[in-house]
Amino acid sequence: MYIFSPPAGSTRRTRTALAALVLILALTGCASAPPPNDSMNQAQNQLQMARDAGAADYAPVDLGFAQDKFQLAQAAMAERKYADAANLAEESRADAELAQAKARLGAARAQIQSKVQENTRLRQQGEQAAAAAQAPPPAPPSSAAPAGEMPAPASSVLSAPPPANGFQTVPDTVQQPAANTQGGQP
Repeated sequence: MYIFSPPAGSTRRTRTALAALVLILALTGCASAPPPNDSMNQAQNQLQMARDAGAADYAPVDLGFAQDKFQLAQAAMAERKYADAANLAEESRADAELAQAKARLGAARAQIQSKVQENTRLRQQGEQAAAAAQAPPPAPPSSAAPAGEMPAPASSVLSAPPPANGFQTVPDTVQQPAANTQGGQP
């Protein structure tokens, strides 16, 4: 007799256990992972948020990686390779999130640069205004008459007769009495 020989009734139990194991493995192989719809939706939403944040302008490489991985995830879904699709969707979501963060950073930097330029322009205007306030007033142009004198009227105005209505200067016709040295009346 052998030391390791199976007992007489155990072959039937072994065959039953082996058949049950094969059946469990077969059922487990048929029941693969469920489709990663949530992961795909999250990746797609994150891609859209990255596009809305301006990732095409500020982080085009990262956005491209995210889009490529999402397309690969869609292809894996079509082939019913759900585990691969879930992994690719998660990578796509992470790349899209990175692209969105870089886009926000780029937009913030552009806004800061715009404000710095505006501040520089305003500072220069303020310095020019301060310099103008401290400078003496500019001299009048040389063609203008001195401030105390009036320019002469044109010759056509001098030769024209005065208008009939309005203010006119009348010569003084009343004669002043001569000084009387005799003390009499005039």
